[in-house]
Amino acid sequence: LINLPKRGSGKPSNVTVRGTSEAGGELRPQVRLSEGRMFRRGTSEIVAGSAVVAGFQGVGLGQTLRFAGRDWLVVGVLDAGRSGFDSELWGDSEQMLQAFRRTSFSTVVLRLADENGFESLRQALEDDPRLALEAKPERVFYAEQSEALATFIRLLGSALAVVFSIGAVVGAMITMFAAVAARSGEIGTLRALGFRRSAVLLAFLGESLLLAVLGGALGLLAASAMQAFDISTTNFQTFAELAFRFVLTPTIAVQAMAFALAMGVVGGVIPAWRAARLEIAECLRAV
Repeated sequence: LINLPKRGSGKPSNVTVRGTSEAGGELRPQVRLSEGRMFRRGTSEIVAGSAVVAGFQGVGLGQTLRFAGRDWLVVGVLDAGRSGFDSELWGDSEQMLQAFRRTSFSTVVLRLADENGFESLRQALEDDPRLALEAKPERVFYAEQSEALATFIRLLGSALAVVFSIGAVVGAMITMFAAVAARSGEIGTLRALGFRRSAVLLAFLGESLLLAVLGGALGLLAASAMQAFDISTTNFQTFAELAFRFVLTPTIAVQAMAFALAMGVVGGVIPAWRAARLEIAECLRAV
């Protein structure tokens, strides 16, 4: 980790520096150069992730950073498809070892010839007494690195959803009670024409569900706009700056609409029941 000043505020924040090689780039096909070129081996050249370039001062193409006792020239900008690599600086591993006075590598990344051979590889590494390694898929490694942040965001989102859903249910209930009071004459007329109480209940409940569908659709439309923005925060486990974005998937959209319909039922069933229980004489007297 190194400290760099953030754009706008100038406050320092941590950025991850990764020492790697040409093979490291080949093992991550989702990472490509959007500007400049890759660093040369044996030099103090680095490439910066797009999120680092956008969020920190002095990390533009051609600019020089000073850390670990030497100057580093930014020769390229990485586009990692909005993954965690966009929040890193990459340089030659041998030069990084010397600059940070390290004597060993922290991670080794490899690609299996057969994806089903992971368990046999893990067992072989654990059985070798010369090695003190813990083998795990890279996806699992990064999921564990961001588990605390993901849990915090999930709990915060759930708490906000509960609070706002309670407000939405109360608002829907007040709206439906007002609709029942304003249309008591229509309810009495329908009941006088022979409509059953269940038909009145279903009519008002259907209206509540329709409002819930419209509200859910508007919510999904607003949520989809969040996909265009990158959010930057500190990862609680690594203490490094991490840029990420929210992704609206079909599964989330279906769950959101189901939640909206559930709120429509909860907010509309009591006013609908009230409308169905009104007496004909009472309704017509209010006209």
